[in-house]
Amino acid sequence: MNPEAIRAFLEFFEPKKGRTVVIIDFANVDKWENTLHWKVGIQELARLLRHFSVGSQVLRRFYYGADYGPSEKSETLTLWSGGILQRAGYNRFEVIKKRVKYIHDPLRPAGQYQKKCDFDVEMALDLIKMRDNYDNVILFSGDGDLVCAFDYLNKEYGKTEFFVFAARGHIGKEIVDAESSGLIKKILYADDFEYRLNPDHGRGGGAHATVFRPPRR
Repeated sequence: MNPEAIRAFLEFFEPKKGRTVVIIDFANVDKWENTLHWKVGIQELARLLRHFSVGSQVLRRFYYGADYGPSEKSETLTLWSGGILQRAGYNRFEVIKKRVKYIHDPLRPAGQYQKKCDFDVEMALDLIKMRDNYDNVILFSGDGDLVCAFDYLNKEYGKTEFFVFAARGHIGKEIVDAESSGLIKKILYADDFEYRLNPDHGRGGGAHATVFRPPRR
């Protein structure tokens, strides 16, 4: 989509934004950097969402793992995880979090773990529980696991307005098939929204710029 097409879509969506729930799987969004070569800014994301959802903060839902490190006794969030959760709260997202699990992987060197913190069940249940509060859904994730929930909401409750926002190269086959069948109305691409989502856009930080990022902990 070029800027003119984006403006047209935002105008089309204007009457819908009072009854729209936005589901953000931020761990998935964070991975888009691998192909975008820039990170989606949380503040920028919040500004964009004013075009999609207004009113209750509960309808702008931000799912992300609370990482306390590998020690089960730790009560201190890692700097990276804590920073993201804090920024999401500052930007008036409804933050849904749970503790990141550290799973020992025997194929990795001693002391290295695989992290796990999936929110598929929580997102699906929230969509079902909150069904009377919205007519439209925008999912920020290319993971196709929620297509099953969309199909259920469509068949059982008559929900028909599903939109997916993801980066090219990060879209599951289930999402593509659901758009082809008409279940998902439209896939929007983060690549086309760089001028709105990249915090370094216009400051010499385009798609191929090298930008310092704090190390993940």
